[in-house]
Amino acid sequence: MPAIPMPPAPRRRAPIAAPAKVRARKAAAAHAPAVPPARLPEQSHGLPHAERLAAGKALRSRVAREAFATWLPDGRRADPVDLLVASSAGRVPELVPIRYGRMLASPFTFFRGAATVMAHDLSFLPVTGMQVVACGDCHLMNFGGFASAERRLVFDINDFDEVSVAPWEWDVLRLAASFVIAGRANGFREADSREAAWTAAQSYRTHMARYAEMPVLEAYYESIDLKRLLLTEETDEEMRALNRKRIRKAQRESAHLKEYAKLAVQSGDEPRIRDEPPLIFHDTDMTRQAGFRGMVERMQAEYAASLPPERRLLFDRFRLADVAIKVVGVGSVGTYCGIALMVSGTGDPLFLQYKEARPSVLEPYCGRLPFAHDGERVVFGQRLLQAGADIFLGWTTGGFTGRNFYIRQLRDAKIKPTVEIMKPANLRTYATACGWALARAHKRTADAVMLTGYLGTSTAFEDAVTAFAARYADRNERDHAALVAAVRAGRLEALGET
Repeated sequence: MPAIPMPPAPRRRAPIAAPAKVRARKAAAAHAPAVPPARLPEQSHGLPHAERLAAGKALRSRVAREAFATWLPDGRRADPVDLLVASSAGRVPELVPIRYGRMLASPFTFFRGAATVMAHDLSFLPVTGMQVVACGDCHLMNFGGFASAERRLVFDINDFDEVSVAPWEWDVLRLAASFVIAGRANGFREADSREAAWTAAQSYRTHMARYAEMPVLEAYYESIDLKRLLLTEETDEEMRALNRKRIRKAQRESAHLKEYAKLAVQSGDEPRIRDEPPLIFHDTDMTRQAGFRGMVERMQAEYAASLPPERRLLFDRFRLADVAIKVVGVGSVGTYCGIALMVSGTGDPLFLQYKEARPSVLEPYCGRLPFAHDGERVVFGQRLLQAGADIFLGWTTGGFTGRNFYIRQLRDAKIKPTVEIMKPANLRTYATACGWALARAHKRTADAVMLTGYLGTSTAFEDAVTAFAARYADRNERDHAALVAAVRAGRLEALGET
């Protein structure tokens, strides 16, 4: 009988160190990958269940579950502001101050924009050696509801900009930390914030155990029904009523018609995207360049070629009417992002969002996935990890700049989490959903049986993860204060929004 392929012994990856007063270009250079290219996780599903379970349990001798609770920043930890400055290299200079302004708002918004900082910190942790195709920026605001191709509302991870092969633990730890930080932002008692993190970790463990007992295809096909989740799992009647209203609104009318009413204006015979600077605007310097139209046509042709043939036929029913820059999110601010308005011959609108795809923040520590194009990397991750990826998901290359982009529908019945109005009980319910969705995504590339062997049946895992989450929330608050100090000292420029 063949031996079970055990994960390699954990390596101490060389962390990125940035001296206190390093210049931005030196900090950026420090991010050059120093590890071999990443490989997709090996699959051990053909081996007996008992052997895989025992192999997972044996990993506790490498890294005890309780070890997560004892995390402390390593003495070689880089200055978080240096890491942020390095991650701003290559972004639109005029938009970088908006990025910092959004991160200044609170430790929670700082955390959302500081995936590069946490990736650096996680590289100091010991790991079990089991790897997955990881989300890479797994915090509670990167989950939500959207319509599948079959027009069902599903709940899932919805951001894959940082997707890469990485230790499975890193997604779980970032998710748990986000719940403590969000709970504190809402003014919850510390016990309530920690309970939300504990619930997310427990949900991950218990759902992974359920997947370990399911047939491979049945587990792969599973999706999370958003309507059932919101209306049956939520115990707060006020929140349930709000969710019913949001579901009706999402199902009542086309998302593209709603966006058309909000974002478009008629300019002669041709519709145009409405300017709302500094967050939505037309880049007139680019559109006036010689060869702009040809560049757009090349980008569109490359994007169409990245679509499956049957989706390409659907896309060919639309023509491009207008494009504009659109500032989105927190971590993405300053990258080249925008929207394209497509229309059919009868005037049916289709809004596509294009986002610059930059190297994953995980690459300096885990290596690069085998994709030359970062847009293709993001698309690969989303198609793999989501239960039902966007039918217009594809990638292309910027004609003048050579930047990598991925493209998807702007919104498709999208329902975002309203964390800021949640009560502690609501946050726990949401934590259960996020832990479930992360387990569902991870089991697509990990062996759920081996993971279950490691996680076990006690609460040792979630207890340790919660302790880590609280310690990291403290660290995040100090990092946020460091950013505030850097702005006050004039080291960085930050702009608020009106």
